Amino acid sequence: MSFNTIADMFLQSVEKFENNPAYFDKIEGTWQGKTYKEAGNIVENLGSGLASLGVQKGSKIAILSTNCSRWALADYAIIGIGGVTVTIYPTLTNPQIKYIFDDSEAVYAFVGNKEQLEKTRSLLQDCEQMKMYILMDDSEADSDNVMSFNTLLEKGKKYKESANFSLKEMANSIKPGDLLTLIYTSGTTGYPKGAMLSHNNLVSNIKSGKKSIQVGENDVLLSFLPLSHVFERMVGHFTGLSSGGSVYYAESIDKVADNMREVKPTIMASVPRLYEKMYAKILDKVSNDPILRQKIFWWAIGVGKESMPFICKNSQPDGWLGFKFSLAEKLVFSKIKERVGGRLRFFVSGGAPLSQEIAEFFAAANIIILEGYGLTETSPVITNNRIEHVKFGTVGQPIDGVEVKIADDGEIICRGDNVMMGYYNDENATREAIDEDGWFHTGDIGEFDEDGFLKITDRKKNIIVTSGGKNIAPAPMEISMISSKYIEQVVVLGDRRNFISALIVAAQEPLKEWADEKGIEGDIIQNDQTIQLFDDIISKSMEGFAHYETVKKFKLVSDEWSVETGELTPTFKVKRKVIEEKYAEIIDSIYKV
Repeated sequence: MSFNTIADMFLQSVEKFENNPAYFDKIEGTWQGKTYKEAGNIVENLGSGLASLGVQKGSKIAILSTNCSRWALADYAIIGIGGVTVTIYPTLTNPQIKYIFDDSEAVYAFVGNKEQLEKTRSLLQDCEQMKMYILMDDSEADSDNVMSFNTLLEKGKKYKESANFSLKEMANSIKPGDLLTLIYTSGTTGYPKGAMLSHNNLVSNIKSGKKSIQVGENDVLLSFLPLSHVFERMVGHFTGLSSGGSVYYAESIDKVADNMREVKPTIMASVPRLYEKMYAKILDKVSNDPILRQKIFWWAIGVGKESMPFICKNSQPDGWLGFKFSLAEKLVFSKIKERVGGRLRFFVSGGAPLSQEIAEFFAAANIIILEGYGLTETSPVITNNRIEHVKFGTVGQPIDGVEVKIADDGEIICRGDNVMMGYYNDENATREAIDEDGWFHTGDIGEFDEDGFLKITDRKKNIIVTSGGKNIAPAPMEISMISSKYIEQVVVLGDRRNFISALIVAAQEPLKEWADEKGIEGDIIQNDQTIQLFDDIISKSMEGFAHYETVKKFKLVSDEWSVETGELTPTFKVKRKVIEEKYAEIIDSIYKV
């Protein structure tokens, strides 16, 4: 297929793959699907319905919903008539949603369910531009300013006949440089900024991405990261559809493990947290197995590590090593693969640094995680590892058409068709992010290795400068510690302080099991044996770090950080400023003499 806009890509995919299954939702315990042709008909009627409401080229339409096929269909309908999709995380608070509605000048919003409707109903009056919500699950009767999804479809069918509406004609009027979407960067402080991404930005990323990671019509993708975020939207939503693949929408984050076994995906994108949890659960299970089974498991992992040069080139060893590898596959690797459905070709990891230890462990079990790197502002992919050439501890090589270099201060900067048009209504922020030569400044610190693979060392703003003048990147230490099954979350601290410390959220289940074995009752995290356990974990994880950058003291905290309670962004990144403010007294107590 040859296409220059996302609207054209959608129409061509519908025509080429019309009988392929496109989207699946789990409804009343059963996976129910739509073909590409059925999806195309719904999108045409939705687009016609929006046109009947006066939506024109350039009109801003918001989507405020969890992942489902209707999210995807609404997006393609908005895009298909030349509108601009404004994506909003359903976990945001009303003031945050109001800010995005107002800043983007959104005139309509697709709202996921009655809960989201009730939460945000007041914004229909509070936001000057907002005219109406379209309720995606049809859970409430129509009113003056709320219309059901099905009503919009019916309006679209009638308008299509009376006004000779044609989605294809609308799509043909769209130019590659036209604005396609506004994605508000969640950020860790301050108001979010609306990254303006054009059709060309996203099309260039689809085409370049598919040159480095092959996706085809037989691929099955399980979507659970928010479609509001550009990572999932690019991998599962745009790239999957442009290839004729099928997308299943996970019921929830808590159900991902179950859904993987049901759906049996061939490709899946995630942030590192999923892989960290999988790793911890596998090791926890193995530690409780009989000794003989444990020995077989670790023998197999050893064989996998020995076979790593082959695995990382998408091949398998032969000879004696090949025989051992086949046996390890049968006895151990196949069991691990069953946990993710049994037919996974590869995982894709992005959004945050992935522990090299975890990536190597899964590769040793013959499960490849392709780590990549990018930002909302770069549509998003800048670099990635390839299935035929994986290098752990790196985020791969630049994709086709994207220039990447390291600035004098160590910052990663890039240039290419993937770089956003700018920030909506914020010329100053745009000038700060994109210099006069077109280089986008990522805010990340990194370096290239001898093979041209990029390593991310930290966020520029996260660099800790101790009172002794040492510059320290916290991410490598955090990644090392999070590999422990007893650590759920961690933040390394020490800016303008005289040593490095950490706040740690303990993993409740493993810690409770450990405490039961030790006969510990009451407040587990305050117990001396627990403190010693974590002291040992930290000491081991700090091996290999310079003395000045090792964690000297730590405090355990009981409450897990979440998006809902404000410590995490919607893409599960820790908001350091929020953590530092929330735990100011505890942090101060660490540094008291």
